[in-house]
Amino acid sequence: MPRRPPPTATPAQATQAANRPYAELAVGASVTSRHAMTVAEVEGLALVAGAVDPEHLAGAVHDASSTPTAPGTAAVALVSNLLLRQLPGPGTVIVATAMHYAGVIGVGDVLDATVTVRAKHARGRRVDFACRCVNQRGEALVDGIATVAAPATKIAYSSLATPSLILRRNDGFVKLLRQVAVLPPVRCAVVHPCDAASLLGALEAGARGMIVPVLVGPERKIRAIAAAAKASLAGVKIVSTEHSHAAAQAAVDLARAGKVDALMKGSLHTDELMEAVVATSTGLRTARRVSHVFVMDVPTYPRLLFVTDAAVNIAPTLDDKADIAQNAIDLAHMLGIVEPRVAVLSAVETVTSKIESTLHAAALCKMAQRGQITGGLIDGPLAFDNAVSEQAARAKGITGDVAGRADILLVPDLEAGNMVAKQLQYLAGAESAGIVLGTRVPIALVSRADSVRTRLASAAVMALVANALRSPARRPRA
Repeated sequence: MPRRPPPTATPAQATQAANRPYAELAVGASVTSRHAMTVAEVEGLALVAGAVDPEHLAGAVHDASSTPTAPGTAAVALVSNLLLRQLPGPGTVIVATAMHYAGVIGVGDVLDATVTVRAKHARGRRVDFACRCVNQRGEALVDGIATVAAPATKIAYSSLATPSLILRRNDGFVKLLRQVAVLPPVRCAVVHPCDAASLLGALEAGARGMIVPVLVGPERKIRAIAAAAKASLAGVKIVSTEHSHAAAQAAVDLARAGKVDALMKGSLHTDELMEAVVATSTGLRTARRVSHVFVMDVPTYPRLLFVTDAAVNIAPTLDDKADIAQNAIDLAHMLGIVEPRVAVLSAVETVTSKIESTLHAAALCKMAQRGQITGGLIDGPLAFDNAVSEQAARAKGITGDVAGRADILLVPDLEAGNMVAKQLQYLAGAESAGIVLGTRVPIALVSRADSVRTRLASAAVMALVANALRSPARRPRA
């Protein structure tokens, strides 16, 4: 079991401090700091060392007697922090080290680092420090000498601690790619792949056996982009069209005729593609409301997080939301989540006539109780923090199977959903795969800013759905 770390200073305990210039340093002056190793820090050491295989990390995270890398990095970091932040402090430059390293570091280990002035040299304001770092068992991890150029003048600074380290704790997209690797490829119409990202993403998905791409768009332009990227189109079918609007309709026609099992958006605007998809008599509508789901891999969240609807339904009604919820639940089942937890989001956790989304949330919960929405657990209204943080939910006295552990976030409207998804992407480092459901075939709705990896994730989700829909029981009713 990991040992409980000792109390650490909070930002409120930060104080103003000053460095120790060369003239103020005396032989024998010393300073010590104590630090408990966290999971994120041990994982960070593993990342730096390149030891990132799951078996190695599992030992580092759960067994405080092992570590994926040598202790030097962590111990030297603590020693360096003492020299650069406390003694002598800001203005110090480390010019040489002679260190001996030994032992191992694991989660929960408590490290004590000490630096002591050993000798002073007037030329260049050089100071030798005896440096030592030991663990809670008294085992020396680092022992040696560091020579610094000490600062010449006094510098005042804040002793506020550095921010905590946040690392990606899971890789949900790798799991999806492994799931789809054992399935047969699906025939996919790639609509207007007229930029390098969309074309190369589709070709990479084809090379990995996820899809059999059918490129739909201006053939001359597609071939020019492939040539510029030095990508081979050998064996790849191209359905040539004059422009993007025609490409969207041609791809929909291929799906209606059963010649492709899925669509993937290329470099055209979403509106262009969806206009052809939702056309009443010539599109891909079913009895279910068409909706979009962002499948998000958030570094700090322990499971995939679905956000819906953030791209298709602008201001969904209660009935629309029932279909949106069912689409997302069905998607979760297809991705291997047996009983997905659906949090119906609002700004507050209480039902009030002043906020329509809270009324919708209450009604959706009752619809689920009456069997109008099936296959998942639904709770709401829930604010965002109470949907994804068990600690926040407990603090507000919110109980239940969904609070703090949501798989699906059902948002009030497109604006809210788009903001939630984009904030997770650009501020929390999340990756997202976009999929349109409620249609005869799944549609990978990728952004023009998406990387090839993100496009692959969208292709993987699309392929998993397309394979699931091959079962007559799952086939949507037109």
